[in-house]
Amino acid sequence: MDIRFDDKVALITGASLGIGAATAIEFAKAGARVIVNYKSSEKEALEVVKKIESTGGSAVAVKADVSKADDVKRLVQTTVDTYGSRIDILVNNAGSLLERRRIEKMTEDLWDECMAVNVKSVYLCTQAVLPYMKKQRYGRIINLSSIAARNGGGIGVTHYSASKAAVLTMTKGLARELADTGITVNAIAPGVINTPFHDKYSPRELREQFKKLIPLAREGEAEEIAYAILFLASDYANFILGETIEINGGQLMD
Repeated sequence: MDIRFDDKVALITGASLGIGAATAIEFAKAGARVIVNYKSSEKEALEVVKKIESTGGSAVAVKADVSKADDVKRLVQTTVDTYGSRIDILVNNAGSLLERRRIEKMTEDLWDECMAVNVKSVYLCTQAVLPYMKKQRYGRIINLSSIAARNGGGIGVTHYSASKAAVLTMTKGLARELADTGITVNAIAPGVINTPFHDKYSPRELREQFKKLIPLAREGEAEEIAYAILFLASDYANFILGETIEINGGQLMD
C-alpha cells in the first residue's frame, strides 16, 4: 500500500510533540506540505520542521492557541497564504489533560479549560477550514479522541474523558453534516502511547499497571497512531465516514 499526499496541504494542530509531531513527519514523508501548529513548545516545533526539511520535505511552524477563535483564523490564514489557498487535510490533534483531579475538587476553570482545548478547538479549526475544503469539494478531517472516551479513563480524569467522548460524537455529527461536500470526517482513539503526554500525567507505576491490561503487553508508539491517521486521510479510506479507529494494543476490543 503506497500512500502519497503529493501537493496536498496538511494542517496538524498540537504538532510539536508526541502524536502530532510523528503525524507531521509522516505526512511530509508522504509528500504533503505541512503546517506544524504549536502553542508554547516553539523549540520542539522548529525541531519537527527541521527534521522534515532535512529529508526534502516542506513544513512551517505556526504558533496559535487553537482554543481561541482569533488564533485559529490566523493559523488558517497563514496556512493558505503559505501554501496557495488550499487546505486538504486537518488533523485535530491538540489536546491536554491539564492535570489529574477528582471531581469533588474539580474547579469550573479547570473543567472549562479542558473542554476548550479538547472540544472547542475541534469546532473552531473545523469551521475555519471548511470554506477551503468545500471550494475544493475535497477534504479529510481526522479528530483525536482517546480510549478514555470509552472506558472513563483513570482516577482524576473525568474532565478529560468527557471531553474526548464529546470529540467522538462531534466526529459522527460532522461526518453526516459534511457527507455531501466531498469532505470525510473520522477519528482515532489512542490507548496508552509512549509520548510526553504520559510522561507528564501518568506516573511510571501507573503506566506499568496500564501495560498489564494490554494484551500486546506494551505501550504504543506515536508513529503507530500516525500511520492510522495517514490511512484515514488517504484514498484507501474514501468510503469510511464517522468512524473511530481504536488503537490500544487490545486493551479495549469492540
